[in-house]
Amino acid sequence: MPYTFKFPDIGEGIAEGKILEWYVEDGQQVSEGENVVKVETDKVVADIPIPRSGTILKRIGAVDETINVEDDLVVLLLEGESADGAEAAADSDSKSESAGEESFGVVGTIEVDSSGDVMPAGTEGRGETAVAAAAGAKVRATPAARALARDLGVDLNTLRGSGPAGRILKSDITAAAKSPAAAAPAAASAASAPVAAAAPAAPVISFELPPADGPRTREEALTTLRKTIASRMVASKSTAPHATTFEEVEVSRLVTLRAEQKERMAARGIKLSYMPFIFKAAAMALMAHPVLNCRLDLEGDKVVYHNYTNIGLAVDTPEGLVVPVIRDAERKTIAQLAVEIDDFARRSRERGLKIDELRGGTFSITNYGAIAGIHGCPIINVPEVAILGIGRLLDTPIVKDGAVVPGKVLPLSLSVDHRIVDGGDAARFQRTLIDLLSDPVQMLLG
Repeated sequence: MPYTFKFPDIGEGIAEGKILEWYVEDGQQVSEGENVVKVETDKVVADIPIPRSGTILKRIGAVDETINVEDDLVVLLLEGESADGAEAAADSDSKSESAGEESFGVVGTIEVDSSGDVMPAGTEGRGETAVAAAAGAKVRATPAARALARDLGVDLNTLRGSGPAGRILKSDITAAAKSPAAAAPAAASAASAPVAAAAPAAPVISFELPPADGPRTREEALTTLRKTIASRMVASKSTAPHATTFEEVEVSRLVTLRAEQKERMAARGIKLSYMPFIFKAAAMALMAHPVLNCRLDLEGDKVVYHNYTNIGLAVDTPEGLVVPVIRDAERKTIAQLAVEIDDFARRSRERGLKIDELRGGTFSITNYGAIAGIHGCPIINVPEVAILGIGRLLDTPIVKDGAVVPGKVLPLSLSVDHRIVDGGDAARFQRTLIDLLSDPVQMLLG
């Protein structure tokens, strides 16, 4: 009797998804745990593994088709079973799974790049290719395709994918590797590396003008992630009355400390940017001012205060904003935070984030200054009650001991839910944050 595998419930209230890519064909043998299809949901792009071994009799659903949880995905002839009558069974709709069949666990991954996740001087998780591609078009490829590209030495940024929505397939990478010109970019890159290290070139602004006689507009279907972002932003602004305060902190000591420790940390394999210091300062300030680290429960007529700090890192992606969460930040050292932030950035680029790493936040930090921007009014990630925006680090004249001297100024923008956080609460939190960032040794001794 053929076994029908259905689209499983992968948690987080996800009810539907869109098929992006099939990894298997009818008649192909598969093993338990092997990924058979990639599905985009409103939170993640998830590889769906099959819970049994056998032969694919029928794939159900086309690329770009929307499917719901419990919809049929694959009809499978199990190992050791006869093929008699299997084709007829595969052509009929299966109404239910075998009694007692447990849903199979799914590891979600999310397709993002690393642009915007660090301050300008930071390099968490960024390789040379990632930095060079930050201003260019997004690269769409599966983790398996990316691994193949690394093995064959093919730069994905140079390929034009033949898959759905321009997705780069393994066949595209294999063809590129066999091309006589495949080795040229790598050789040119290696030859130019010393020059680039000595004198980094300014970013090149490039784009293609559309044909003058072409259409005046173009359309793209909304992704499920973008639709979710839209609904969550509306819910946040309509639910939580936002109040935003702006501050600037002079961080010359922090800049000096980072410069002194950067090489020592690099010897331990740790990339030290400013973000770990900001996360540590925010965690300490949240523990000192718990009203910014709470959840408002109006139905229960209560406020739930968190005795931990799970800080979300807002990451800019080609599809939209995603916020992986660094847990228990208050208990971690600067070095531990640096490793974790870099790991998030790297795995975000490789689409290796698990769905559990996207939930449970109590506070968020968004670093728009990594691209451009001094102050902003960040939108709260409800049910959190506050979010901190980090602006572009500025070389600014400051007054010190009655004299005007060069300074390093970091702009801060703090949005709070005014239903529970008053202006005085926000100001006291920012005062603590300023004290910690202006004298970062406190974070090491506290």
